[in-house]
Amino acid sequence: MQKAYSDQNDLKNHLLIHMKQRKYACDISNKMFSQQRNLKKHLLTHTKEKPYVCNTCNKTFSQRGNLKVHLLTHTKEKPFACKICNKMFSRQEYLNVHFRTHTKEKPYVCEICNKAYSDRSTLRCHFLTHMKEKPYACDICMKTFSDQSNLKRHLLTHKNEKPHVCDFCKKAFSQHGNLKRHLMTHLKEKRDA
Repeated sequence: MQKAYSDQNDLKNHLLIHMKQRKYACDISNKMFSQQRNLKKHLLTHTKEKPYVCNTCNKTFSQRGNLKVHLLTHTKEKPFACKICNKMFSRQEYLNVHFRTHTKEKPYVCEICNKAYSDRSTLRCHFLTHMKEKPYACDICMKTFSDQSNLKRHLLTHKNEKPHVCDFCKKAFSQHGNLKRHLMTHLKEKRDA
């Protein structure tokens, strides 16, 4: 909730309180901090120093909090629950993105076509379609893709892996979309019968 101010001087005086509280400045980025320990943590982002090490996989982190979040990937612990559907998540950020599926909120908007998305990574993939950039290439046939998930899906066609199986006739498909199209033939057969 924002506080209302009667005039510009009141607002300036209020802002000075915050500025005085932030007396520790980063010499590199000029970012201000209210506590010296927060400045020290921030400085690690510039030095690329990563003193916190995961004992399981040896991945390193600049901040203890990031290591704690990473450790959840090894324990499979999911402490964040959706209040609507009870789906569980290992990170608060993942829950936040998921929650938008219920609210239909799409805060990430393409500057070119105004199409909106619920998360930043999907917007980034979409943006590549405008740039005609396809940085992910198949090593086998050299076909290129704008995002990694489409490349992974394509690679299944070379491996002859068919993980999507029809429950009616047991025919298998490499891509879920192909299975969905195939299922329509069974629905048509039922209608015609």
